[in-house]
Amino acid sequence: MDFQHRAGSKTGGGGMSGSAESSRDRKERLRKLAMETIDLAKDPYFMKNHLGTFECKLCLTLHANEASYLAHTQAKKHQTNLAKRAAKEAKDTGALPAPEKPRVDVKKFVKIGRPGYKVTKQRDPVNGQQSLFFQVDYPEIVDGIKPRHRFMSAYEQRLEPPDRQWQYLLFAAEPYETIGFKIPSREVEKGADKFWTEWNADTKQFFIQFHFRHESEGMQF
Repeated sequence: MDFQHRAGSKTGGGGMSGSAESSRDRKERLRKLAMETIDLAKDPYFMKNHLGTFECKLCLTLHANEASYLAHTQAKKHQTNLAKRAAKEAKDTGALPAPEKPRVDVKKFVKIGRPGYKVTKQRDPVNGQQSLFFQVDYPEIVDGIKPRHRFMSAYEQRLEPPDRQWQYLLFAAEPYETIGFKIPSREVEKGADKFWTEWNADTKQFFIQFHFRHESEGMQF
């Protein structure tokens, strides 16, 4: 066949390639691209059957050699099936119930009311340092439970408009309601002789005493 005189060809160029040659050239380019990007050992759809030929388990196609399979992986049919499989897996995954979060059991108990208490305001007769002494009675406290306390800033509570001049001292013990006292927002000394607590398990009474850091012009209680 005279390829040199085919329409559209250049002299000495061998003529324009036909559809078969173009297809063969395209498949060769796809095969080379696939060889650079695909590891057949990790391809879940690549399988060698008992006849010695190769199959694509995704598209259910047969291939005479690995080169043919590699070219197939870059073709439209295989890429379309890959997209469909990914969409199906994403849908199935989304339909699964979300994993349960670790459950934390909230301890519930019937509250029997507020405990009795007594608050004493004190002042050092020598230097005028102010202190507070609390006694809280828990006659029906649960066995094995020790009362707890903590200081809370005015910005943590939601019952009153926050006021930086005040803070709160809270007491809690089952089965009693938590009680709180509004005290001046002043620095509390933490020294051993300035801050102490005691729980008397026999009388079921909790004691706490603390001193405010001494100021030349202390606030009045």
